[in-house]
Amino acid sequence: MTGSIGLDRTVADGYSAARACALTQLAVLRRDFGSLDAIAEVISVNGYVNAIAGFEDSPSVVNGASDLLVAVFGEAGKHVRAAVGVSALPRNAIVEIQMTVSLADPNTDPAKTAEPS
Repeated sequence: MTGSIGLDRTVADGYSAARACALTQLAVLRRDFGSLDAIAEVISVNGYVNAIAGFEDSPSVVNGASDLLVAVFGEAGKHVRAAVGVSALPRNAIVEIQMTVSLADPNTDPAKTAEPS
């Protein structure tokens, strides 16, 4: 997805691009760790939005990634975040997302650490 928000792309286009970036990152994590269950929590998300000068709605664009992560991981998907407008991105991408996650302890059995109901 290429272009610049406010020039030839809309906030909705950026939201979709941010969501696609997050989906790609989740696919890589799943491939590398075998399952998304290996992710304990999402720590942070940094979003870079290719936009015209003066564009003030970068957070609405990066919500595409944040909303997806909360939908997938629930409370563990809530994270700190930066949403920054930039004048250009590599290959004219609409958005670029950087994500930091923590991994679950593979030696911990969730059934043994869960609170009794």
